[in-house]
Amino acid sequence: MSLVRLLGFSTLGCGCVVGRYRDVATSREVAYVEEKGLACHQHGHRRNHTITVARRDLVVIARAS
Repeated sequence: MSLVRLLGFSTLGCGCVVGRYRDVATSREVAYVEEKGLACHQHGHRRNHTITVARRDLVVIARAS
């Protein structure tokens, strides 16, 4: 398990809430599905699983300080 830093939360077009994190050791950015949207029909969007997100699909709703 590695140390990660929260970058912020985003909402996908399907309604899923995604948390973006940066791995401190490798500086790699990771996105986790925090909450699945009620209208989301994508099987790959599962709570507490990583996903690949295109920047154009994100709507930023909160930013970590």
